[in-house]
Amino acid sequence: MALVEGCRHSLEISVPVDEVESETGRVTADVQKRAKLPGFRPGKAPASIIRKQFSGEIRKKVLESLIPKYLQQQFETDNLSVVGQPEIADVHFHDGEPLRFTAQFEVVPTIELEVYKGIEVPYHDPQVTDEDIEKRLAELRDQKAQYVNIDPRPLENGDYAVVGLESLSGVEGDPVKQEEMVLEIGGAETLAPFTENLRGLSPGDEKDFDVAYPENFGGSGRLAGKTVRFHATVKGLRKKDLPELNEEFAQDLGDYRSVDELREAVRRSIFGQREFEAQQEAKGKIVDKLVEMHDFPVPEFYVERQIKNRVEQSLRAMAGQGLDPRTLNLDWEKIKESQRDKAVSEVKASLLLGRISEREAIGATRDEVYKEVERQARQNREPVAAVQMRFEKDGTMGRIASHIQTEKTLNFLFEHARKTAEG
Repeated sequence: MALVEGCRHSLEISVPVDEVESETGRVTADVQKRAKLPGFRPGKAPASIIRKQFSGEIRKKVLESLIPKYLQQQFETDNLSVVGQPEIADVHFHDGEPLRFTAQFEVVPTIELEVYKGIEVPYHDPQVTDEDIEKRLAELRDQKAQYVNIDPRPLENGDYAVVGLESLSGVEGDPVKQEEMVLEIGGAETLAPFTENLRGLSPGDEKDFDVAYPENFGGSGRLAGKTVRFHATVKGLRKKDLPELNEEFAQDLGDYRSVDELREAVRRSIFGQREFEAQQEAKGKIVDKLVEMHDFPVPEFYVERQIKNRVEQSLRAMAGQGLDPRTLNLDWEKIKESQRDKAVSEVKASLLLGRISEREAIGATRDEVYKEVERQARQNREPVAAVQMRFEKDGTMGRIASHIQTEKTLNFLFEHARKTAEG
């Protein structure tokens, strides 16, 4: 008998007496071969004594053999796609009687697809202006700039000061110490207290001053929201020397014969980047609409796994900011619960995309998977064959194929969407 509630199923299974006795006999014979009992040569103790002396072990092995076998048979008979590990309960196992047990488990839900082609989504191709191109060229020149030492004089806006910096108070743990750092006086990336306190100083001067860091300061997690007292030593003065925008500069950046060729390459680069971002946003909206259109239960196993993934991402983000989550006194149960709705939506989206890819016969080809393996091998400077072998062993190949399939399905949905002008 089967009970169904959403993705949760319950099966009551009975194994015939003759099957139970046959398996018990086989297990008993196996134990008998290696049993060592006083008064009997190895393998010669009577089966009746073996069953009595090793009843716990025999029972365990019989259950471990018969329960998965008959459970799998029932799954195949009922055409169930099971998620996670079934929970076994109410085991009835007595001599001369059938083996009976209950299995509770989750299954992948049946999804009846609504119309998924022609979904309306706001989208238009991005525009690239001359101003955008000039701004990117200015950034490229800035990246190639050289910083030239100049004769000592008082610092003023636009100068680049070479500063030695050490925290005196306000920081937990080891002090912040920089032997030599370059700060642009009055620059957008320079915190105002540094500009105000360093401006007017000359190389060789020293000064102590306080810097109040904003709560959202991302440079170092342990400085965010703190007021730190620093001792600063001005060690030098530099100016930024920008390269001229000419053919030499264009050729230095790549295989460009002229500044016009460089400008066109920059335009294509900006367009490609913006097009990718705009399409990603549109694809996200398509998936959101698909989730809204389809109402179906999702396995709790998948939801819990996705919540775990999201929490682990948060932990990695904190670590990247220099924060130790163990010191923050976080309520993890509340954090997990706060991630639940988003996790459910993500699981639904994944199941829907999988169902659509199945309907449309979208999958990753061998070549596509191999190219990604090759790319990762090149990136890590490892032999392709070694990376492929490792990926096949640890399951990464399957994850790569799944990712490619998802991306191809999203591209399919975007291509078949009805794009409308954004308001």
